Amino acid sequence: MTTDLETLATALYVRIDDSLAGTRRWGRPPRLTDAELLTLAVMQAVLGFASETRWLRFARRHLSAEFPYLPEQSGYNKRLRAANTLISRFIRTLARDTDLWHDDVWIVDSTPVECARSRPTVKRSQLAGWAGYGYCASHSRFFWGLRLHLLCTPGGLPIAWAPANPKTDEREVLAGMLTQDIDLVATHPGQTIVGDKGYVLERHGARTPYGVLARVGQRILALTAAIWHNRANGTSITRSLVAYDH
Repeated sequence: MTTDLETLATALYVRIDDSLAGTRRWGRPPRLTDAELLTLAVMQAVLGFASETRWLRFARRHLSAEFPYLPEQSGYNKRLRAANTLISRFIRTLARDTDLWHDDVWIVDSTPVECARSRPTVKRSQLAGWAGYGYCASHSRFFWGLRLHLLCTPGGLPIAWAPANPKTDEREVLAGMLTQDIDLVATHPGQTIVGDKGYVLERHGARTPYGVLARVGQRILALTAAIWHNRANGTSITRSLVAYDH
């Protein structure tokens, strides 16, 4: 783990922990706090660990001083999937902290989120009814899964996101993203939205609806955190994760 990644992780933990200060939680407090959980999730995404088992093995070997308690894979998996609302909340919190939030132009794009390749896997998948078959023009192939629709600034800052069936009209998904987020529309009147291509997200490893949301949200949170940290430190290339991914 590099010093830059340590700095990002520390800043992210402090920002989340401060925001959650005073939040009352019923019952016994968890041994791994929400701030620690989201920081771990971002570090996992930035370092490219698709397997939670391998990630926790790495974390126990290299991050035991920073995270004295790490759950087993099943416990980490359960906590992360239950944190979808929290992940979405802090994607927006970090985005609002940057000057890019006030850009008057947004770009909308979509990319395949492949969830299965074999027919037996498709038949037994818990994503049946939500996922479906679609075509990826950039890779010239069909896929079974979802299509991630992302609304972002020209600087790459995520504004809103939504996974949808690949056969769903993109205009319907965009309209739903805007109409369901009343605060977003109210704070950005007269916004210009431009269609574009090129955002890629694969190898998420999820097999359930909550798992897909958590894995996708985890990666968007990592991207947002990197942009948030880069803007705060005056880094010339805002979207660069190179300093954090090794």
